[in-house]
Amino acid sequence: MDKDELAAAQAYVRLLEATRAVLADPDAAPVFLPLLTSPMREADQALRSAGLTGNEDKLFALVSSLQPSLSGSDR
Repeated sequence: MDKDELAAAQAYVRLLEATRAVLADPDAAPVFLPLLTSPMREADQALRSAGLTGNEDKLFALVSSLQPSLSGSDR
């Protein structure tokens, strides 16, 4: 994994974690949804830089190598 791919995978993981945090409390979610703008922008930019836009299979493989628990392989 090169540095751009690593940055993209890490940005995706941060976006996923932020999304989970926002949605953890359904009553507060509408208030906090705007806070996802920055992590979404970061992930989009990182995916473009790594050439991963539209290549979800490769992105998810990279993410799984970083955090196997996200792929469900630890169950």
